[in-house]
Amino acid sequence: MIEVRNVSFRYSDGTEALRNVSAQFETEHIFGVLGQSGSGKTTLLNCIARFLRPQQGRITLDGQDILSMPETDFRRRIGVVFQRLHLFPHLSVLKNMTLAPVQTLGLSEAEATDQAREMLERLRIPEIADNYPAQVSGGQAQRAAIARGLMLQPAYILLDEPTSALDANTTEDFAHWLDELHENTNFIIVTHDVLFARQVASRGIYMENGRIVCAGSIDEITSDVAVSPSTSLENA
Repeated sequence: MIEVRNVSFRYSDGTEALRNVSAQFETEHIFGVLGQSGSGKTTLLNCIARFLRPQQGRITLDGQDILSMPETDFRRRIGVVFQRLHLFPHLSVLKNMTLAPVQTLGLSEAEATDQAREMLERLRIPEIADNYPAQVSGGQAQRAAIARGLMLQPAYILLDEPTSALDANTTEDFAHWLDELHENTNFIIVTHDVLFARQVASRGIYMENGRIVCAGSIDEITSDVAVSPSTSLENA
C-alpha cells in the first residue's frame, strides 16, 4: 500500500501545490486522481514518484518511507508513465523495453529481449517490436510505454494523463486494455477525463486547490463534485 500522510509541497515561486494531503492507495484497485488543471494532482503524482520532495509530511510504500529506499529498489517497485511518454526516439520499441532490465536487473540482452517479446505478445502488440516510436500510433505508443514499465514488474504504475493524446475510440480500447492489465500491477491514474476514470478506476480522490475534497468510489466522487461522466474536468 502507498500511504500519503499530511504532505505539503510549495514550488520555488511560492505556489502552494499541495496542502496537508493524506490518502491511501491500496492494492487490488485502479485509483483515479481527478481534478481541474492546477488542482495539484500531477504534483501529488510526482511526489509519489519521488521526482519532487515534499516540504512536509511523508509517503510510505508498504510502511517504508520512500525517501529512505535505495533508488534501484524504489524504481523496481514503482513505475511511471509520463504524459509525454518519453520513449527514446532513437531506439525501437523492443530496445526501449530491454534497456532498464539489462542495466537495472542485470539481465542479459538475450534474456531481456525474450521477456520483452513475450510481454508484447501478451499485450497483443507484437507487431510494433521493431518499430521506432515515431512509427506507431498514439495508442500503440501509450501501450508500449506501459509495456516498458511492466518489464521491471513494479507493484504500482503511475500514469499521468494517459488519454490526453488519444481519440475517443482509442481511449475506450485503452480503458479495456488497462482493466485486463490490472491483474499484473496496480495503477494510480491522474486524469481529467471523467468517462475514462469511470471506465477503469474503482476508487479515487478529487482535488481542488492542492487539497483532497472527496475520496471514495469513482461513482461517489463524480456524483459529489456534480460532474457529468462525459465531461472533461479541464472544461468543468
